[in-house]
Amino acid sequence: MKIFKFLLISLGVTLIHISSLFADEAKMAKGLEIFNETAGCAACHVLKAAGSEGNVGPNLDTVAMTKESLTEMVVYGLGVMPAFGEDEILTKEEIDTVVYYVLNSVGK
Repeated sequence: MKIFKFLLISLGVTLIHISSLFADEAKMAKGLEIFNETAGCAACHVLKAAGSEGNVGPNLDTVAMTKESLTEMVVYGLGVMPAFGEDEILTKEEIDTVVYYVLNSVGK
């Protein structure tokens, strides 16, 4: 009986892991779309994973970022970068998604 419970728990954990992988892939795909199209980040920033070669903003593959610092930058902007959150260009969900995408794409 203990082996059966262990197997059921293991199967459940595996299924949760697999479903989170699919969710992560969907979030990454949506983040790429926001980066390249909706927000147009690719026009100004280099990010190899996105195929972008912008030369206005910093190269995101080489700049040190945290989730908090990147979120703040996207929400409030800086210099010529728009305030995507303050100006309601992106929703909070879109900001979270593009931040997730960038942080998980850096250097790839």
